[in-house]
Amino acid sequence: MAHKKAGGAKAKQGGNVAGKRLGVKVFGGQFVKPGQIIVRQRGRTFIPGNNTKMGKDFTIFSLVEGLVDFKWFNKKRKYIVVDESK
Repeated sequence: MAHKKAGGAKAKQGGNVAGKRLGVKVFGGQFVKPGQIIVRQRGRTFIPGNNTKMGKDFTIFSLVEGLVDFKWFNKKRKYIVVDESK
């Protein structure tokens, strides 16, 4: 029989994981260039609107230069739109 308990050493391994730096990178009313990342996310929290596109890891980025705008659609989904500057 063991004289000491295991102490849960296995459970303590791998607990410190670095943050993935998700979230909104450019806020409403700010200027963006083509290809600039607007939001990094897991899943479809925000949906791309006009002049934006979603990458394979759900990152939303700008296709044109202009001002970023966040718009609600049916009080459920939040769209990200880039209004082209003239």
